[in-house]
Amino acid sequence: MTARLRLVLIVTALSVYVLVALVALAAAVSSDLGSVEREVLERVLRREASLAIFIGLLFLAGLAFVISLLFKQYVVGAGRLGREAELIAAANPSHRIEPSGPPELRAIAGAVNQLAGRAESGQEGIRAQIAAARVDLEQERNRLAALMSELTLAVLVCNADGRILLYNVAAKELLSRDGAAPSPVGLGRSIFAILDRSLVAHALERIGTADAATAASVHLAASTSGGLLLRVAMAPVRDREGEAAGFVLILEDVTETAETSLSRDALLRSLTEDSRSAVANIRAAVESMLDYPRMDADERQRFAAVIRHEAEALSERVEGAARQSAAQLADQWSLSDMLGSDLLTALQRSLERESGVKAEVGDAGHGLWLKVDSYALVRALGHIARSLHADAAVTRFSLDLGQAGRYARLDLGWEGAPLAEERLRVWVEEPLGNGGAGLASTVREVVERHGGEVFAPADAGAGTAYVRLLVPVAEPAAQRPRPAPVAASSRPDFYDFDLLRSSEENPERDEAELDKLGFTVFDTETTGLRPAEDEIIAIGAVRIVNSRLLRQETFDRLIDPGRPVDPASTRVHGISSEMLAGQPTIDEVLPLFARFAEDSVLVGHNVGFDLRFLELNEARTGVRFTQPVLDTLLISAVVQPEEEDHSLEAMAARLGVSVVGRHTALGDAILTGEIFLKQWRLLATLGLGTLGDVREAVRRSYLARVSESLYTG
Repeated sequence: MTARLRLVLIVTALSVYVLVALVALAAAVSSDLGSVEREVLERVLRREASLAIFIGLLFLAGLAFVISLLFKQYVVGAGRLGREAELIAAANPSHRIEPSGPPELRAIAGAVNQLAGRAESGQEGIRAQIAAARVDLEQERNRLAALMSELTLAVLVCNADGRILLYNVAAKELLSRDGAAPSPVGLGRSIFAILDRSLVAHALERIGTADAATAASVHLAASTSGGLLLRVAMAPVRDREGEAAGFVLILEDVTETAETSLSRDALLRSLTEDSRSAVANIRAAVESMLDYPRMDADERQRFAAVIRHEAEALSERVEGAARQSAAQLADQWSLSDMLGSDLLTALQRSLERESGVKAEVGDAGHGLWLKVDSYALVRALGHIARSLHADAAVTRFSLDLGQAGRYARLDLGWEGAPLAEERLRVWVEEPLGNGGAGLASTVREVVERHGGEVFAPADAGAGTAYVRLLVPVAEPAAQRPRPAPVAASSRPDFYDFDLLRSSEENPERDEAELDKLGFTVFDTETTGLRPAEDEIIAIGAVRIVNSRLLRQETFDRLIDPGRPVDPASTRVHGISSEMLAGQPTIDEVLPLFARFAEDSVLVGHNVGFDLRFLELNEARTGVRFTQPVLDTLLISAVVQPEEEDHSLEAMAARLGVSVVGRHTALGDAILTGEIFLKQWRLLATLGLGTLGDVREAVRRSYLARVSESLYTG
């Protein structure tokens, strides 16, 4: 009930009370009068009736004026004091009440301001104490953020409902390569937008049947809509009772590895099929020569020519397959990038510790990066060094590294005679011993797994010799893309462990608590103010998850409207027609925005204007927004109904929100999001905790009725 309506009801009730009292008084007086006195009284009343009515109305008017004055001074003023005190307590601790009205209310306003100042000072002191007490926690938080941002593995952590509560840069970059724009990775987003729901359900079922005491994990293979093939490792996150409260996903892109494997398989099939006919021809020619030893010389010469021709063709096929296979490094999943100087250091230490020889590092490759299995290479060269030590009594070796085309040459040198090729061939086929070198059991297998070669040149130089291994070169570290460094105080919010406490999502959104929902706060800029004639030229949006504004998860796109921008509009938002030339059209941008905002509640300021533009583009783009919508303009009328100005600037000033980036789509979206979070607290003080409560309160607000009449009129 508004203050004006309450005043009218009070004045009406008092007026009725006075009239009833006068009538009762007249009836009581009349009952005590005689007939003559009553007749005289009636004549007087008839003669002075107009004067009596005038005096009565004047009395009632004076009474109404006094009541309205007292009502405005004490009732309305007290209500204003209460609402402003509530604003201080719930949303804006820096707000102060302007003393006005009678002395009593001025005194109360001063006392409230004094109390608010003390409370704010106390809160600042408490915050300082909390900050000091949580230094260690902040350090752990920053370490986690730094670790997650630098980790090369793609990591996602989800709650039991499949909502993402942690991700790192590697995960966002990996899944952005899937052609998804915007990225499907974000706090509060569903993992089922990335991985098939049935696949995750199958893995969760397997995890659920595992013993809670064992760190069970499940390995899966999954494909994405963009064609990526992922190797997925899933492990449970258990609560104190041992129940699975969520799960961890580690993603690895194996698309290239799978394609290489398929290519090798195809190469092997091709080699087998192409060689079968050549081998059959050679066999037939040999059998003919053996079965007919007395054939004439010309006939024998023809069979020999066939054998030679087929053997040469077969040799060319084998050589071609060998070259093609060398270009596709076998088992690359076991190879990792390593600085060449680090490999030489590891080799030196291993030779001196395990082989009992001296090793010196010569040319270290000058920052050359290798793609190798370091353990396997150390074991392989150690085997050759031990063989040389035992066979030729070599006790001192040199280690050198250098570029050799698309390979790197790794030389194990010594002073003495060169090694015979036959002897090296025997050594590379011998078992390495001690379990081998990972998946390889001989030097030959190590070399083949690296797609390289091993040989001992005979022309090394006077008195010197070496064994050379060719191994693949990796991309230099300086050229690898790395995430931009972020200061610890402003690290992106890539995780939110509070989402672990999320309960199962209620299918009825209106019954869900606000803090259980995700929101997309958005704004548009247009060529003009007529939805039926103008077009959208910019869309900006930011997400709110778990009552937090995620400034790192935004949507900001310019749009080519295909028509000039009204100069009056350009003066407001600063976007000219020249700036929009070459930008994507609404047909391209609107589906991307719909993907960004899916499964969330839309929030905007005076959002009916923006929604009208979106509705007019439904037929053109095929995109329809069906999720619930909240308007901060109408919410302001609910939480601060006495205020007349509900513009963004006025609301920001009342709620203590800084205005930055005004009249840009993204800037206004962020400002609206901050205002919405402040309004959220005021809604809680009114007992409006669910989406349905807020929507119903908005529908009952006077601004909603005005807006509805404007839209329907």
